[in-house]
Amino acid sequence: MTNVFNFDTKQFDTAQVESMFIAPARAFAALSVDFTEKMVNAQLEATKAYTDTNLAQLRKLVEVKDAEGFKSYLEGQQEVTKELTERLKDDTEKAVALQQEFAQESQKLTEASVKQAQESAKKATETATKAVKEAAPKAAK
Repeated sequence: MTNVFNFDTKQFDTAQVESMFIAPARAFAALSVDFTEKMVNAQLEATKAYTDTNLAQLRKLVEVKDAEGFKSYLEGQQEVTKELTERLKDDTEKAVALQQEFAQESQKLTEASVKQAQESAKKATETATKAVKEAAPKAAK
């Protein structure tokens, strides 16, 4: 019984497949992983900051013992709200910047891949044209 998976890989020119398909896909995958890592880290950082703020506020609330303490706590909430609003604004700007960077890098990768594909197509056309021109006189004989 023959093994259908036993074939000689030397007969295939993998360099062109590598350069036109695999390398660009690998570059885009690496870019995607980097983007995902940055976004996850930003989200974790933001979540920790929001959690720490909320826990600190809960601790302050638990320490309230009278009406004056409650009044003071409520007044402090305005400052906390202001800080959280600023934090949210900064976190949103950071996420937008990361997305813009990802879009720009993706566009650069795409442009490079298209350029390389055009160059490969041009070379293949030139090679085919040359082969036809060389074969035409021989065929005429």
